[in-house]
Amino acid sequence: MRRTLFLSMLMLVLVLSVAVEAAQAVELKCVAFACQDLQNPFFKLMGDAVRKAARDIGGDGVRVLVESGDNDLAKQFRQMDDFIAAGAQIIVLNACDSEGIAPAVRRAKEAGIVVIASDVTAAGGVDATMTSDNYQAGYIVAKYIAERLNGEGNVVAIVGDPVSASLDRKRGFDDCMAEYPGIKVLSDTQNGKGRRELSMNLMSDLLTAFPKIDAVWGVNDPTALGAELAIKQAKRDHEMFVVGVDGSPDAVASMRQPDSIFAATAAQDPYYMAYHAVEVGWEIMNGKRPEVETELIPVKLIT
Repeated sequence: MRRTLFLSMLMLVLVLSVAVEAAQAVELKCVAFACQDLQNPFFKLMGDAVRKAARDIGGDGVRVLVESGDNDLAKQFRQMDDFIAAGAQIIVLNACDSEGIAPAVRRAKEAGIVVIASDVTAAGGVDATMTSDNYQAGYIVAKYIAERLNGEGNVVAIVGDPVSASLDRKRGFDDCMAEYPGIKVLSDTQNGKGRRELSMNLMSDLLTAFPKIDAVWGVNDPTALGAELAIKQAKRDHEMFVVGVDGSPDAVASMRQPDSIFAATAAQDPYYMAYHAVEVGWEIMNGKRPEVETELIPVKLIT
């Protein structure tokens, strides 16, 4: 009798296990990635990671949509609606505007799509967020400036669009500068939109406006690289140095040049952020929520 009961219970457990496994066997058909600007190698790498993760999980037949918002919130709204119409199951979202994107996120959620914010936060009820510790990134490169200047000098900062990554980096910069009353921040409102060419033009204007600058803080590496180019063109590269955030190949290559004025960057891991975002989205599709909704990934200073 006991043996019969045991076998019956064992069969029930096996049947339930198979049923649960079958319930979790969701077919991954379509994954989408919306980012700020594919002209930036950082976001291009994120797009590559989304493609790889989607196909590692679902095979070569998975449809992967990758779109550049070109720092245009209205354009990103349209792309999010296109993802919904295309039947995306997971959207990895790198928002052009962390708060402004909220209505698009809500529409995607209402359509049953898992939305994972990556690199920057996004309002509207995303399922999870994968981002670097951007406050730390902004702070440690500002600290590098302050220590290299021995707490005395003139600094300019070129900022970015109103997304959490840029805002958190600027907050780190501000908090660090507040610790060094001997450092004067000449300008910290110019928005280079994270782009090299625009930042180069802004830096040219700053060089005209301020005859003495000791260091430049760039919100990301393309910003810092643009500033570096303007400084060299103005033949003032003996006067100042620049720092950025990303740890991009272009920044590292610049730092390796003899007498480079690109002095430091806070290195991130964009590939991991985007790849892991797809993994987390897949787990959520299968009923497994992450233990923490926001995962902060540490950065490290490269000089």
